[in-house]
Amino acid sequence: MREFQGAGDPMRLKIAVQKSGRLTDSSLDLLSRCGLKYSRGKDQLMCYGENMPLDVLFVRDDDIPDLVQEDVCDLGLVGLNVIEEKRLAFQARDVGPLFETVQLLDFGRCRLCIAVPDGFAYEDARSLQGRRIATTYPNVLSRFLEENGIAAEVVVLSGSVEIAPRLGRADLICDLVSTGSTLAANHLRHAHTVLESQAALIRTPMPIPLQKQEWTRRLLMRIDGVEQVKGSKYIMLHAPRSALAAIAKLLPGSEAPTVIPLEGRGDRVAVHAVCRENVFWETLEDLKGAGATSVLVLPVEKMLA
Repeated sequence: MREFQGAGDPMRLKIAVQKSGRLTDSSLDLLSRCGLKYSRGKDQLMCYGENMPLDVLFVRDDDIPDLVQEDVCDLGLVGLNVIEEKRLAFQARDVGPLFETVQLLDFGRCRLCIAVPDGFAYEDARSLQGRRIATTYPNVLSRFLEENGIAAEVVVLSGSVEIAPRLGRADLICDLVSTGSTLAANHLRHAHTVLESQAALIRTPMPIPLQKQEWTRRLLMRIDGVEQVKGSKYIMLHAPRSALAAIAKLLPGSEAPTVIPLEGRGDRVAVHAVCRENVFWETLEDLKGAGATSVLVLPVEKMLA
């Protein structure tokens, strides 16, 4: 295996990920599934790829867009909630060109929501008129209020937003929600979704040096390949050729399957297909009912289109 030396080499790619939080494990798993081998100490804030010219920086999530914007890092893995908040802040300061969102990723899903105390009579966005709303996302919230013609006071807090109503700091809050358990524990309930969020890959607005471009292309291709196969299954089965049309309709999320004649079996064929949707027991039972036999379902680890 090729060893990449020179961790301090400026021609190595740098990618910023969340130091600790809901995106950390999934971000590192994505990079590992792209083939990156690395070692990281417990309190280490940077690690170096052993088989790729790629350095991983572990930072606070709201610092990731800044590091990518300032071209300190070439790439970053961060939530859309942070991306939109930072993008609006940069636009307000006439900063440009802005970092680019390259690809949405299938993890880190949550919602930026308006939440109200139990007993608060919320009907629609007009119920926010004249209220004090605590948030750590003032730019996204202000855009939402402006788009809905609402005059409300935005109270900016750095954390513990959910206790602001009980402390008398605000009437309502605008905060990230995933399961809703934190809201319930603080006697709050979801009222309105401001932004649907998930993890995304961003890149520097500056041209990436020629020496880095090949590995940038390869990494983006690998990330796309990993994302394509999430939840996908590879199905193999035998069937009579006369049943192919019915079987093809039952294969969930599949393009045209591969059909291979079975030696010495007359009209029977082998069918192979990548299914991009969940394959349930009911799917297998339906396939068997259509004439399929020897049905085998395998996970798909990697795929390049």
